[in-house]
Amino acid sequence: MSKISALFQQLKADGKKGLVPFITAGDPEPGLTVELMHALVRGGANVIELGVPFSDPMADGPVIQRSSERALNHGVTLRRCLEMVAAFREHDAQTPVVLMGYANPVEQMGTAQFASEAKAAGVDGVLIVDYPPEECVDFAKQMRAAEVDPIFLLAPTSSPARILEAAKIASGYIYYVSLRGVTGASHLNTQDVASIIPQIRAATAIPIAVGFGINDAASAKAVSNTADAVVIGSRIIRLLEEAPAGEAVQSLENFIREIRVALDS
Repeated sequence: MSKISALFQQLKADGKKGLVPFITAGDPEPGLTVELMHALVRGGANVIELGVPFSDPMADGPVIQRSSERALNHGVTLRRCLEMVAAFREHDAQTPVVLMGYANPVEQMGTAQFASEAKAAGVDGVLIVDYPPEECVDFAKQMRAAEVDPIFLLAPTSSPARILEAAKIASGYIYYVSLRGVTGASHLNTQDVASIIPQIRAATAIPIAVGFGINDAASAKAVSNTADAVVIGSRIIRLLEEAPAGEAVQSLENFIREIRVALDS
């Protein structure tokens, strides 16, 4: 059983929901990333999604796009992201880390090499936004052989056939995009989420994490009524953008703790 699967099994046994925050590796500057990851854990995160910066992030709204631009300006590459995970692992061997990014950097490295280096660094899951499940059977096998969960996206527009394709090869969790749009959009409809989650559950027993449009404790709590976990990204990036110099780490920890309290209430 993978680390992510074991985590969700324990959360279910404890009657709790997962909290999956997203930060972009290298933003606001590379030397802060590992410290921010530890702050997420102290605040109550269960899984960390670490974004691999990319120049053309098709699923990301302007907030996360800006974070990728800042990281790229600092020279952050896929291999540098793996080094950050390895540095995080020096003091935290338990918290699952998922790399979230796009196909180009992985293709440049080569999928076999990527699988090997991801395992060596301590990565537990990989979500490549522009890898559709029906074209990724071999990639998913490579990841699982390296003990890394291949995670796939589903959306309100996903057909029953696409849901089944994702259910066949995904492991760890399925990431359900809660709205038609990019990250950071504000038109989250929790009733729509509640109506579609059962369709996914009918196809798979894999846990379902819901993201896009979750901005605060109230929306996180509402989504958690039907999902197994909530993913928060753009709101965190905005917090890091707005935090006064020297206060980003503590501000992040405090915000995550607020979400954790809401989920546990």
